[in-house]
Amino acid sequence: MESYTDILLVTANVGSLFDNVGEMQKEWLREFYTAVQTYKSRFVALHFQEVGGKEYMANMEHAENFIRSMESSEEMRDFDRVCTYVDSHFKAQDSFTALGSMYFIHKSVKSIFQYDFNAQEFKAVAGQNKFVGSLEGVTTVQKEKFPKNFWPDFKWSRKGYMRTRWLIDNQGLDLVNVHLFHDASNLIACNSSPSVYSGNRKKALRYVINRISDSDSPLPFFLFGDFNFRLDTLSLVQHLSISADVQTVKKDSSNEVERIICEEKDNDHKVLLQIETKLFAYLHQAVFREDNGRALLKYDKEMEAFKDVISEEEIVFPPSYPYSEDYSEPTQYMNTRCPAWCDRILFSLTAQDIIHKRQDGEPDLTYNTLGPNVCMGDHKPVFLCFPLKTNTP
Repeated sequence: MESYTDILLVTANVGSLFDNVGEMQKEWLREFYTAVQTYKSRFVALHFQEVGGKEYMANMEHAENFIRSMESSEEMRDFDRVCTYVDSHFKAQDSFTALGSMYFIHKSVKSIFQYDFNAQEFKAVAGQNKFVGSLEGVTTVQKEKFPKNFWPDFKWSRKGYMRTRWLIDNQGLDLVNVHLFHDASNLIACNSSPSVYSGNRKKALRYVINRISDSDSPLPFFLFGDFNFRLDTLSLVQHLSISADVQTVKKDSSNEVERIICEEKDNDHKVLLQIETKLFAYLHQAVFREDNGRALLKYDKEMEAFKDVISEEEIVFPPSYPYSEDYSEPTQYMNTRCPAWCDRILFSLTAQDIIHKRQDGEPDLTYNTLGPNVCMGDHKPVFLCFPLKTNTP
């Protein structure tokens, strides 16, 4: 008999939470718990990137306390099984990813198994299973840092993926936590279309998809994480500055561009847009929020290369990054980067078949951000909730 289990997937780059310990964490947790209750979730998958933040050596203890508070919270008491994986072994530079994945199973879910990649079989999940550290030798998770040659021009960073495999009420699926490379310089990002960074991300994401699809028995999969997808910066800047005077300022000693300044022609030469390596200051920032930034979605092109294997629900929320870390400005963007939909939940074409549909044939799901009007750090977490088709006897 076909039935369904309510699933909640959440992805969150949480670096800000550990550089700003305190009130921000409380607000973050409140929004997360509210979503769990609102959507009556029975299986919750929470994928973290940048656990410990930029100062991870000093802050990893804060991160572990944060995770511990969730595992023991009153709000999650009805989730009697919890599986936690945190790659916090920062001394192992060749393998450290700062990824964390948490899975909460509600007491109403009778049949839940997790795949042991070593034994190549599913095993029943019971109690709390917590793995914090290097994750080497943990057989229920596959973790990989991207090879160094993926970005030869850049400092090797904490980017990679982490995968778990589940059997929920006899329905199998893979859940993959992904963190792809960011744009190091706004100036380089608007040199070409697509940008060099976009090319790096495309290569890395194709690598992940190939790795999880190569197994003997591929399952439907969900990829959710910080993909660092950016808008096609060159096209966007051309659009934003179409009626402006554009001036390129170069460093005195070289031919290297230091900043790009776009001034309004008919408004006393007011600066419309200024771009530097880590500055993207646009005068009319509201365009990224109005109608959830819908007018700019046409510049969000990085998913197009993967239409053959993965899909995504329609985006109806503003760019998820880079939000202000000031409590008084929870909907403002910082002027460090061009706002973009970095945080995403993508799924294989086969996963479309395991999402329960309403009577009108449309999938019954919600794709949005957590805490749209609350300071959640520089990334707004993104969630997808849906009923998973199951086969209970």
